[in-house]
Amino acid sequence: MKENCYLFFETLGNRLKIDIITGLKEEPLSVNELSEKLGQERSKVSHALISLSDCGFVKVKKSGRRRIYSLNMDTIMPLLDIVEKHVKKYCKACKQQKRIR
Repeated sequence: MKENCYLFFETLGNRLKIDIITGLKEEPLSVNELSEKLGQERSKVSHALISLSDCGFVKVKKSGRRRIYSLNMDTIMPLLDIVEKHVKKYCKACKQQKRIR
């Protein structure tokens, strides 16, 4: 279990992956669409999506030559809700960061 937790949280360990997840909350998108929306290089977004897909955070569907990515709604959306509740109620560091910005 411990190793699985490391891998799980390590997958979320950078801003780009979190940006991708929050970007996909609104609608499924292709790599190019995500890259444009986030203002990131396509190769970086593609690499991050592979990692997110391998861990089951996102799902991929082929549409012709394009791959359309969407969030795993069964587990990731509820997880994001829990994270948001936790941050609002308990995370002093997060509250301090908001004041600084």
